[in-house]
Amino acid sequence: MTITRYGAGGGVGTGGQHLPFSRATQADGWLYVSGQTPMRDGEVVEGSVIEQSQLAIDNCFAIMREAGYTAEHVVHVTVILTDARYFSSFNKVFKANFGDHPPARICSVCDLVVDCKVEVGLVCYKQS
Repeated sequence: MTITRYGAGGGVGTGGQHLPFSRATQADGWLYVSGQTPMRDGEVVEGSVIEQSQLAIDNCFAIMREAGYTAEHVVHVTVILTDARYFSSFNKVFKANFGDHPPARICSVCDLVVDCKVEVGLVCYKQS
């Protein structure tokens, strides 16, 4: 089995800190995308939970495209919100992105290490 690591050199987090993990790893048709926050160029993009949710999902999709996957390949999504009141708004964004191919999902509420409203990670599968 071959494991391919995307962004294994680590990314850049807030304040320019080095992130010591891969953006995604792929093995035997499975792609595991690390949790993505609403960041661009190492900085959190301010905005509503709807705007931040869309950017976090867009960041996941960009990694998926790099690895050759699409939304149809997503089998599970992990969502972390910082406030339970964001749940309904997040669901609207989720449905807009996965409406025809809804994956399994878990959504929890807790503090995040990054000062934002949402983090999204996902798992994809595509037959090799």
